[in-house]
Parts: sequence; structure tokens; C-alpha cells
Amino acid sequence: MNITDLASAVDTGWMLIGAALVFFMQAGFAMVETGFTRAKNAGNIIMKNLMDFCLGTPLFWLIGFGLMFGAGGKFIGTIDLFADGVVGEGYNWGTLIFQTVFCATAATIVSGAMAERTKFSAYCVYSAIISAVIYPVSGHWIWGGGWLSELGFHDFAGSAAVHLVGGVAAFVGAKILGARIGKYDKYGKPKAIPGHSLTLGALGVFILWFCWFGFNGGSTIALSNGADETAARVFVTTNLSATMATVTVLAITWIRYKKPDISMTLNGSLAGLVAVTACCDTVTPMGAAAIGIIAGFVVVFGIEFIDQKLKIDDPVGAIGVHGMCGAVGTLLVGVFGYYEYGTNNVNSVGLIYGGGFNALVVQFIGVISVIVWVTVTMTIAFLIIKNTMGLRVSKEEEILGLDIQEHGITSAYADFMPIPQVLGTKAGEKLAESLEYDVARETIPVIKLNSEEESKIHKIVIVTKHSRLEALKEAMNNIGVTGMTVTNVMGVGQQMGAGEYYRGAKLDVTLLPKIKMEIIVTAIPVETVVNTAKDVLYTGHIGDGKIFIYNVENVVKVRTGETGYNALQD
Repeated sequence: MNITDLASAVDTGWMLIGAALVFFMQAGFAMVETGFTRAKNAGNIIMKNLMDFCLGTPLFWLIGFGLMFGAGGKFIGTIDLFADGVVGEGYNWGTLIFQTVFCATAATIVSGAMAERTKFSAYCVYSAIISAVIYPVSGHWIWGGGWLSELGFHDFAGSAAVHLVGGVAAFVGAKILGARIGKYDKYGKPKAIPGHSLTLGALGVFILWFCWFGFNGGSTIALSNGADETAARVFVTTNLSATMATVTVLAITWIRYKKPDISMTLNGSLAGLVAVTACCDTVTPMGAAAIGIIAGFVVVFGIEFIDQKLKIDDPVGAIGVHGMCGAVGTLLVGVFGYYEYGTNNVNSVGLIYGGGFNALVVQFIGVISVIVWVTVTMTIAFLIIKNTMGLRVSKEEEILGLDIQEHGITSAYADFMPIPQVLGTKAGEKLAESLEYDVARETIPVIKLNSEEESKIHKIVIVTKHSRLEALKEAMNNIGVTGMTVTNVMGVGQQMGAGEYYRGAKLDVTLLPKIKMEIIVTAIPVETVVNTAKDVLYTGHIGDGKIFIYNVENVVKVRTGETGYNALQD
């Protein structure tokens, strides 16, 4: 193998590595969307992120790649079924797979903004339209030799071509679809609907951040002929923008909400990544840091504006992150551009480096063109879907959750399944010991009574933290309580929960997750049950729980007809 062949092989390998990383962004988007929404819709979101890739891939291969890269004209490529002609005319299979995963990214952005109330069938249809037509046409203008490319428009890795397309489609879809039930009160004031798992959301952001090095760095397409230096600079500028945006959002939310908002700060990381994507190859590290700071302000105030002023319900912040930051980042090429790019007689140096307004004007034309194209076409697509097959699920389906209504699963989480019984075993003893409760306390003997008249019946209700459940069950078992009912509940005490903000919307009362254990006692003294529970649950901090004691008038065993004390015996 000669030097030329080796360089070509390295370049192709670099492109394929980038394509693999961009594909893995599907997992990141799935985790972000799942974590920032409610558990009852988790399976639906996972399914949508799977299918937008699996539907988009064959459609992009069938017609999308030809429309994007075919030499048909300045505004659209050619219909080249199965991409055979285009691949043989200046492009290769590496380009096809690289652009396929980019196309899937544009389609999946829309899912988050329309989550929790969109029909799965409708999602499949509009996702297919984005992959087959919407993304390829505007992509042709930017990357396929179209009219924007001839003007000198610069979008290195897709702030406009990918993220702005997805963000505008998300805006149109969320507007036509309408807000989730309960999102706005009768006065139009937004109410926070927190996601169920910040852990999943954070995992998704870290996956996306990692994969963005393939998204931006892989867009050099090569490592030979000096491209390796560009790729290294892209890694630096991409990372700097993300970190500066994250720190900026942290500071803004800390000042505005009195506490640093976790989900908004995670959005800040993505905002910095999106904003620098168009210009990561042409800005200096200082320019990338400035872009990250600007993106931080854009995403916080942009999400608040969309949610509170426009009354558009976007559960994950996709419009602010991808739409607004995609547009701003593309425009900032004309401000912070430093390294030369392009050969179309356009001054590539940005405004602050003395390049004049020419580049900024070209970037502005490109942004407006993409916004108009996506807005018009997606409005038509969404309205057709809405008036034919329907875009939104019914009120009853939305309340119950899309997992059970659309996919027939009760829950996507094993955590909601019954916990294996370990009481009375060595495993149970170790578990209780790990929860700092001594299970070797003296056992209170059960008092045997001869008649129901000799015993009063009491109901004891204990509300406490989930983390104390196993120790509490073990303690009750050790004093002879074997019958209990445990449920997961949400509620607040006299502290009225934790007053806080979530994505800019104030949580007046935060319902906290708790467990409620209900026990009926006859033979065991009530004081024994109460004192044992207090010993187990006490930490001295707010949230230890409450114990409620009720007199029970009667009990009826349905199977035998027995009542009172006798109904509670085997």
C-alpha cells in the first residue's frame, strides 16, 4: 500500500468512526427525553427514538441522499433511487452512512418537544417526511452544492442543516399539537411538570457530549493534508463552548431561581454544543468560549420565553437548545470566524476581526431560508396528519400514559415490580443492618385473645421515605406484624415540600415520593408498633415521616364472613 492509499484508508476510517459516534447520539437523545419526561411515557419515547432511525435510514437511502447530493440544480438534487448514481459520482459509501446518521439526528430532535401526547403512528409519519424530504432539500442548499453554498454560507457540522431544521420542526409541531394536560392553569400561567429521572437525563447529556466529538470532529471527513490539525482544533472549540455554556447557565439559574437548576444546566451543555457546531472549525478557542457564554443566555431566556410567553409546551427544551441556539450559532460564524474557509469570493473573517458584514449577511440569509423552508413544509405536513390520521392521543390516553395505551406495557421500569421477599432470612438481617437498624431487638410476644370483645382493632398508617422501607418491614416482622399493605404515594407535609423552580417555572408545592404502610393490629400493643417504627425511621431530619393511628369499627373477612378480631386470624 502506497502513501496515497494509506492516507485514503485513514480518512475513510476517520469518517466511519465519526458516523458510529453520531449514531450513538440516538441513545443520548433517548435518555435525555426519557429522563426529562414522566415514567408513564418512557417506553413510548424509547420506541420513537428507535424507529426514527430505522424508518429514516431506508428512506434516506431510497430518495433522500439523491435529493441532497444529486447534481440536479441549485435548489434540489435528483431522484436517484437507492443512491447508486450519486455514490458513483463524487461521493462514496462513507458519505452515505455519515449523512444517514446526521439525518436521523435532525428527525429525533422533534420527538422531545412533542413528547407525552403525540400518537406513535403520527410520529412515524412525520419523522419519515423529515428524513425523506425536509432535511435533504435544505441540506442540498448547504452541503450539496446548492445556492447557499454558492453564496459562501458556512455550516461546518450542522447548526443550521441539522439542529435548526429539527428545532424549527419541533416548534411547529409543539404549537399545532398543543400543551400537555395540566401544563397551564386557567390564567395561562405555566406549571412545572418535572421529569422523572435526572439521572437518565444527565446520562443522556454526557453521551451526547461524548458523541459530539464525532459529530463535529468527524465532519472534517479526513485526517490527511492538514485536516488532522483542524480536527484537533474542532475538539478544543467544541469542548470549550459546551463547558462555558454550562457554567453560564449554572450562574444564571443560581441567581434567578436562588438555586442552580439541574435540568436547565444540562440543557446549557447541549446549547453550547449546538451553537458551536457551525463554526467549530473556523473560530479560535476564545471565540468558542464567547459563543458558549452567549448560548447559555440564549437557552435560559429562550426556554422561558417559549414556555411562559408563547405558551408552547416543550418538555425537554428542544426548541431552545436546537432551534434558537442553532440559529444563533450559525449567525455567530459571521462574528467570530477567524480561520479561512471556502473559495466563493466571500470574506470568511468575522466581524470582530475586521472582516466586515458580508459573512454575517450571508449567514443571516441562510438561517432565514432554513426557517422558512421548514416552517412552511412542516406546517403542511402536521396539518395533513392532524386532519387525517390524527396527531394527538385522546385525553384518557394521555392521562394514563402512552406506554400502556400505545404499546400495551404497564411500566417500562422493573423498579415498579414487587420487591422479592427477604424478611426472616440472613439476607434480610444483613439488609436491615445496612440500613442501620438492629434486628436483634427483643421480640414482643403475640398476645392470644379469646374473643373480639377482648381486643380493640387499630389501623396504623406510616408515611416515610422509600429508603426506610426494608428496615421498617423487617422491624414489623420481628415484633409479630405480618400483615401490611405498602403503596407508593406522593405528598407534602407541613413544610409544603421543597419550594423550587424547574426549567424556569416555579413549583409552589413539590409533591415528594413517599411510601405508605398500612397495618391493622389487634393482639400487638399499638405502643409497641409505634415505638418500633419511630426507632427505625428516626434520623432527626425533616422528612422522617408521620404515624397516624385510627380506631377501626369492624373488619369483615369476605371468604368466611367472620368479623372483628376473628376476621384477622388465619
